[in-house]
Amino acid sequence: MKASQVVCLTLLYSLTVSAQVLKPGKCPDNVAVQADFDVTKYVGKWYDIERLPASFQNGECATALYTLTSPGVIGVLNSELLDNGSIHTVNGTVWVTDPEEPAKMEVFFSEMAFPGKYWVLSTDYVGHAVIYSCQDLGQVHELLAWILSREPTLSKSKLEQLNGLLTAAHVNVDEMIVTNQDPIYCSAKH
Repeated sequence: MKASQVVCLTLLYSLTVSAQVLKPGKCPDNVAVQADFDVTKYVGKWYDIERLPASFQNGECATALYTLTSPGVIGVLNSELLDNGSIHTVNGTVWVTDPEEPAKMEVFFSEMAFPGKYWVLSTDYVGHAVIYSCQDLGQVHELLAWILSREPTLSKSKLEQLNGLLTAAHVNVDEMIVTNQDPIYCSAKH
C-alpha cells in the first residue's frame, strides 16, 4: 500500500470515528449560493434546527450569535448545552473572501487547524438560513451543513423546502440530525 493511501485511510478512519460526514472524491463544484447576499442583514441570533454530524458539535439548544465587526467580517459566538448541563461556547470569525460572491465566506475558530468554507445557500434573513461547507481532504471530502432559524422551530413544509436545497448541494439529508430546541428543556438546563 502506498504511503498516500495509508495517510488517506488513517485520516478517513479518524474523521469517521469523530462523526464527520465523509464522501469519496472532491467537493462538488456546482453548489449554488444565495444571490445578492447581504452580510449586514445576516447578523443576529440563529437557532440550529438541523445539522450534519460534526465532532465539534455534540450538544442541544445550539445557537449562533453573529455580530458585524467590520465590513464583510462577522464575529460569531456558538453556544450549546452539553449532556452534563454545562454550556459550551466557542468564538470565531466569518469573513467574505470575494465581494463578488459575498455568500461564499470562510470561517475560523481557535479549535480549527485552518479556515473552513461557510457558504450561505439560502436565507431570507428573518426566518431561515441554510449553511454549507465542504473541505477536500485528499481522496475524500468532508461535508458540513446546517439549517438555522431565527426562532427555535421551523414548519415541516419549510424544512422540506430547505432540505431540497441541501439535496441539490449533494447533501444526503437523511444524515441530518435534529437539534433539540424545546424551550422547556433548554431553559430548564440553563
